Amino acid sequence: MVANPASLARVLAKCRTVAVVGASKNPWKDAYRVPRYLKDQGYRIVPVNPTTDKIMDEAAYPSLLEIPEELARTVDVVEVFRPSEELPQVARQAAEMKRRYGRPFVFWAQLGLENDEAARILEGSGIRCVMDACMRTVHQLYVRKAS
Repeated sequence: MVANPASLARVLAKCRTVAVVGASKNPWKDAYRVPRYLKDQGYRIVPVNPTTDKIMDEAAYPSLLEIPEELARTVDVVEVFRPSEELPQVARQAAEMKRRYGRPFVFWAQLGLENDEAARILEGSGIRCVMDACMRTVHQLYVRKAS
């Protein structure tokens, strides 16, 4: 599991394409505001939400495994905005993506989200894991200030 600020900052500095599981079209939710912030900072956002086909003018996909292969091969990070009990299911999809396409490199569960089973699945698949951390906050504190 990735835990220290320097490691988190390196992840955000190197990884530029983020699949956002649970991305929202509601601008008042963190599941919209955090990916919007990342997009505004130059990251490519791939929304994953089974209830819509577009978020932030980007095509949305019902699940990680339904992202088209050409796009899936570019996903560096899977960022998750789903309840902690759903993390193992999302981790299994990320592990299958890794098996098929060699990506993602990192699984990032947002602030307040943790699950030991998901961490074991990811570790067994060679995917670095971040849990209980906000990508926007880490970017603002450790990446944006460094540039």
